[in-house]
Amino acid sequence: MAWLIALATSAALASQSNVILVYGDSLSAGYGIRVEQGWVSLLQQKILQEGYGFRVVNASVSGETTAGGLSRLPHVLSVQQPRIVLLELGANDGLRGLPLTQTHANLDQMIRQLQTHGVAVLLLGVRLPPNYGERYTHEFAAMYDQLAAERKTALLPFLLERVALTPGLMQEDGLHPNAQGQPLLLENVWPRLLPLLRAAASAGA
Repeated sequence: MAWLIALATSAALASQSNVILVYGDSLSAGYGIRVEQGWVSLLQQKILQEGYGFRVVNASVSGETTAGGLSRLPHVLSVQQPRIVLLELGANDGLRGLPLTQTHANLDQMIRQLQTHGVAVLLLGVRLPPNYGERYTHEFAAMYDQLAAERKTALLPFLLERVALTPGLMQEDGLHPNAQGQPLLLENVWPRLLPLLRAAASAGA
């Protein structure tokens, strides 16, 4: 399907089963920039440079909600059969002011599905602008910590750390990092992903 963009370009990459799946929304889909500038494309380059035989597949969809992600997850799992999933969803739920209980439940179901299939999960948290109210924004951010603790997953609390409030690194909408901000997103992700990569490699990647 069109939204499944395989970023690997070399036949020298390891077998089809060695897939890292990035499953998110516009923050991972490369909204407003060229695909090759996005942090997911940069991640594939980094993996190749570090000598890990994994292929990165980006199944992120701009505008995606957790409900949408939950509905299409079984098909994506069936097609890609990933070893590791970077789960980056929830921002659009928050921007729409949807009940946090439902967002939490949708993310929880996705994590449980992934773990049932033996997939290692890295949960990528996001934050909301302060105009959504102190209580809602605080509880929204805490939701990712709660999910990671409940399901014992790896966690990056805030994907846009050092980027979201830094002049010159965000697009004019104030929500999406520009091309200059993308390498910093990768820098945020890489230390949290590396232990999962090492574990998968030692298990026979």
